[in-house]
Amino acid sequence: MLHKQVRKDVKLTQNFFRLPMLATALFVFPRCPGPRKPKRKAPASPAAREASPEPYPTHASPSPAQCLAVRDALLGFHGFPEEFAPFRRLRLGGSGDSPPPLPPTVLDGLVTTLLSQNTTEAISRRAFASLKAAFPSWDQVVDEEGTRLEDAIRCGGLAATKAARIRAMLRGVRERRGKICLEYLRELSVDEVKRELSQFKGIGPKTVLRITKAMGWVPVTASREKAYIHLNNGR
Repeated sequence: MLHKQVRKDVKLTQNFFRLPMLATALFVFPRCPGPRKPKRKAPASPAAREASPEPYPTHASPSPAQCLAVRDALLGFHGFPEEFAPFRRLRLGGSGDSPPPLPPTVLDGLVTTLLSQNTTEAISRRAFASLKAAFPSWDQVVDEEGTRLEDAIRCGGLAATKAARIRAMLRGVRERRGKICLEYLRELSVDEVKRELSQFKGIGPKTVLRITKAMGWVPVTASREKAYIHLNNGR
């Protein structure tokens, strides 16, 4: 029954394969060579530990078995994504003489995630390649006042919305950090990364909420925030 439900909602569950691209950029590959700063370790207070209690303690789903069943159903339906194959080889210790994959930047991963919304993986990759061809630097994306950005990503759909979100995100990063670069996220904890990314419109738990409600993993009345806490609590 679970396999049938997953196949029925396959348009939604395809997002499970898109979101890990950003996580891969953040956590699979190390930052560029250079001196590393020690990670900040804020003392954990009792209030902080109790800030996100389980909002649905009687809702048993998802169990580990359910999560594995979804993973297996998706792999059986789609096959293993080709773009993740280099990361799998890296995790398994390489594969002979094949060169290591080129580390993606955090910003590339975030923009790819934005472009993947409401479209297929192949089309979103084409939109990203078109964007990079039209704008050699991210500063050019921010400074351009016409419709070149929309035109560059039009093949991915929702061009006006996505262009506005991408430009707003890049502008915000430059205003706060002095340059358009998100590599500093590699030095932060997972919770700190979540807080940073939640500032950007279009990146958040909304997509996950739609998927998990359809699968019964959270109550139908769940809010985005509570569903996010429920799904991140260990079971």
